[in-house]
Order: sequence, then structure tokens, then C-alpha cells
Amino acid sequence: MPPVLRGRALAVTTAATGLLVTALILTAPATAAPRATTLSAAVPRAAATPGKVLVIGLDGVVLDRLKAANAPYLKGLMADGLTARSTLYAGPMAATSSGPGWSTIATGVWPDKHGVKDNTFTGKNYTAHPDFLTRAENAKPALNTYAAADWEPLTSTDDAGPVFSAKADKRLSLKGDRDGYESEDPKIATAASAELRDGNPDASFVYFGQVDGAGHAYGAASQQYLDAISRVDTLVGRLLTAVQTRPAYAQENWKILVTTDHGHTDAGGHGGSTLQERGTFVIAKGAGIPAGSVREDVKPVDVAATALAQVGVPVTGLDGVPLDAPDSDPFDTLRPALQARADETGIPAGLKGFTHTPPAGWSVDNSAMGTGGVTEWAGWAFTTDEFWTQTQRDQWRELGVRSRDVFAVADSDEWDDKTHTGTFDSTLVTPKWAVTAGSTRSLDFRTHYRHEAGQTAQVLVSYDGAAPVVLKTYTADALAQAESLPLRIPAGATDVQVRFRYSGTNNWFWTVDDVRLS
Repeated sequence: MPPVLRGRALAVTTAATGLLVTALILTAPATAAPRATTLSAAVPRAAATPGKVLVIGLDGVVLDRLKAANAPYLKGLMADGLTARSTLYAGPMAATSSGPGWSTIATGVWPDKHGVKDNTFTGKNYTAHPDFLTRAENAKPALNTYAAADWEPLTSTDDAGPVFSAKADKRLSLKGDRDGYESEDPKIATAASAELRDGNPDASFVYFGQVDGAGHAYGAASQQYLDAISRVDTLVGRLLTAVQTRPAYAQENWKILVTTDHGHTDAGGHGGSTLQERGTFVIAKGAGIPAGSVREDVKPVDVAATALAQVGVPVTGLDGVPLDAPDSDPFDTLRPALQARADETGIPAGLKGFTHTPPAGWSVDNSAMGTGGVTEWAGWAFTTDEFWTQTQRDQWRELGVRSRDVFAVADSDEWDDKTHTGTFDSTLVTPKWAVTAGSTRSLDFRTHYRHEAGQTAQVLVSYDGAAPVVLKTYTADALAQAESLPLRIPAGATDVQVRFRYSGTNNWFWTVDDVRLS
């Protein structure tokens, strides 16, 4: 005998009419939930057309706690696809809270662009940096777009929303803050499953909020938090099964992305700068994503970029890049060589995150460098955000969001924390790059620089081994910036070499990443 279905009226806004319509959503008893054994076929394994994407947003989920939970659907996605751990910003760029977190994921740009710093949404600039569903509609109006959420600002005008604009063809808004996420999340799953299975959405965003509620009430270290992850995992399974049972599924190319807006402390709560609060992740499955793969260079801004690329919308003007974009940064090749801490005591003993050995072709000139000081930062070093930002929180190290994976850092402030002679004076030197005389090239790199009187940060260039000349001197903060400096190649020149020289004594820091000629 088939399960008894019960109906509930839900409010859905359709972009085509701008009207609020009422839909009868049929809900099955809990016993009708799909079994985890269907997961392996939940996403197609080979490329096909047309491209479709489902982004699942799980509020406040800590990746390590997800791994400890009874979550077969999410773990199945990880086994069959990609898991990428990442970190967020902290103040003063933005709090590790839902407003900035979901705005970053939805728009594909960091808070210094989309303007959202906390849950008041004051300063939001979605006109210049719209959500990925709105971008998809603007570029290709024939696409079908869908969003469903029970945190009110995501899909409604409540509480200074919406993050996902009315340009989406269909939006479902429930009130999790008012009515409870344990009650409203299943309704979101039921409605979204019906849309995914029986409708024809090309790009969708579906949100569940109850894990964050459990984090606030009981802490991320609690059994209640694990139980909430398990409940949400069942709802994720319903979405995956809905995709799998689409009539045209075998002819479609689906990409599934799962992400979170921030982490939680063990005791519960977020908003601050601890690594637990800053923790985020992307799980992805679809054509071209190797099963069981793990990456360190993926950021939450990549969700929007990947979703847009999947449905054939050009990815321009975003901080994010599609997951299949190649990583050619030589610093990232150093990850296997990273070492555990030497003098730093605030970093976990087992965490490997620094080296002084540059990549092939690069060098570090420490001929003017003082002696002694903190070992990790004695001259230019190569490190990760997870390692470097734990040296000292709330000094703006957390703001370097445009660096990825391994990057170079000169940190006179941390170096000075141990007895030394002389000053910090170190130069990072690139390989010699072949150039054509008379041409114009661009020196591109990502940088994060905090300025203080008494320190010097210079970019210098030399052609064919001649004396280096100053291309740029930093005299003010350059926080989380993408630099592009023009190079006019002189007559007769056949190669160029770049130097990054930083000097100071107990001043601040300078990072560079992804240095290239374009």
C-alpha cells in the first residue's frame, strides 16, 4: 500500500508574474525517505547536455563534525567527488556570520565588494554584485532558476533581504527563525524535491538551517549537533533522489555543490576570528570532478563561478573561478614540503604549514636579513592561511582572502617576537621570464599588505640581468588586492626578473601569491 500523502499550502513567488501563488505541497511520512544506497547514482558520471546545477546550502556546518556524523548522502558525495576545506575572513572585513557568508557564496565576490559585513546587511551592493541566479537570468533569460530557503533574508524581503533577487523564476520562502528550522527544513526539502524532479530548473539553490540552530543551542561538539547534521543529510538525500528520478536525467549533465556559510565553536556560536568560526568547505560532484579528490585552493566564492559556468554563463567580474579552472601557481607545488611549527606556540603541533624553500626557479635573498628571530618568519616564507593566521589573531592576517593555498609572506611583526640582531630585510626573486623587446606585458599577482611607518615594500624589475629598478612602492595598506602592473619591455631586452623586497622591524606584513606575466 503506498504511503499516505498529506498536503500543506506554501507561499511561492514566481518571477514571471511577480505574484504570490499558493502551491499544494505533498509530504510523505518519514518512512518514505530515500535510502542511502541510492546515493552512488545520484549524480551523472559522464558529461552530457544541457548543463544543470544544484547548490545546497547548509548553515553553520563544521566539516570535521560532518565527517563524524551519520551522514551517508553527504559522505557519498565526498567519496564520489571533491572535498575542499577553506577559511573565511574575519573583522574588520566582515563577521563570520550568515549575512556575509551567504552573500559571498551567492555573489561570488568577497565582502569588500558585496558590502555585507554582518546580519544587518547594511552597505549591501547587490546591484553591482548580484547573486548567481540573477546573473544567470540577466545573461540567459531562457534559463529556469529556483531558490528555496527558510532563513528569511535569503529569498524574501524580511530582515533586509533578499540575497537571491526576484529575478529568479521561482522562490520559496519559509520562516525558520519564526517557526523553527526542524519544522521548516523538511518543508523546504519536499517543495524543492518536487521542483527538481518534476520541473525543469537549470540552476537552483536550496538551503537548510537547522544545523546552525543546534550549534547555537548545544555547541558544535555536542551530540545534538551531530544529530542535526544527520537529519539534514536525509533531506539532502531527498534532493539527490529527486534529481536522479528526473525523466530526462540520463541525458542531462548535473553538477551538485554543497557548501556552508561559516563554522561554529565547540561551545556554540560564531562571528569571531577563530579557525573554527572561519571554517567553511565546498563539496562537489559532477562530470570532470575526480572521485575522492581533495583540494586546498578552493574558496566559497568559487561556488557562484562554478554554477554559472555549468549553465553556460560567462564568468566575469567575480573573485571566484570555476572548479575546473587550472591552478598554475608555483607556490602551491610546495604543499608536500610544508613543515610543522618551530618557534610558534599558538599553532597546533601537528599542523604543517611553512617552508623557506622556494619553488623551482625562485629564490630568496636574505643577504641583508638580521639573524635570530622567530624561525618560521626569518625572511620570506611560504605558508598557508590556516597556519599563518593562527600566529596572532585579529591583526588583519585573516583578511588576505584572495590568496589561495600556499602563498609567500614576509612578516616582520611575528619575526620580532624572538631575540634577534639587525632588521628584517628579505627579497623574494622570481625566475627569469622570456619577453619580447618593445612589447607590453602585465605583472599580475595577489597581495595583502598592512602598512606602518618604518617598513618598506617594493616591487622591482630588471631586464637581462641589469640593476633592478623600482616598479611600485607601497606606502599605504593594500588589503586583499589583485595587482596588475604594466611592464614596457625595453628595446633589446630578452628576459625580465621581478623582486619583492620587504624590510622593517616589528612592523606588519606583506604577502604575495599567484605571480605571473600575462
